[in-house]
Amino acid sequence: MQDALFDLPEASPEHAVIAHFQLGDDDLGEPDQWSVVFEAERSMVAAVKAAGVGEVDGNEFGGGEVVIFAYGPDAEALYRVMEPGLRALPFRPAHVLLRYGGPVDDVVRERVEL
Repeated sequence: MQDALFDLPEASPEHAVIAHFQLGDDDLGEPDQWSVVFEAERSMVAAVKAAGVGEVDGNEFGGGEVVIFAYGPDAEALYRVMEPGLRALPFRPAHVLLRYGGPVDDVVRERVEL
């Protein structure tokens, strides 16, 4: 559908892949853990870009975990490309949330245990 005022195509919903990994302490983890995460993230950025399925948007360390964020038009396609890199990270417990739409309460989410 077109936006009549500006004649722009309607934006497709933004899906997300949000991966949570437990680290070795209750704060930011250790520098050796950071380097493992950064290397895996670089690999996933390249894979996602090559596949054209979205973008890896970064990470957040805190509260004893690291969270990696990625966004694109199809959460399943994005996860399939990222899955090898996510499973290769050694930190457990870990899970991934696949969000099928924007960050609203009534959007469908699927949890995948790693």
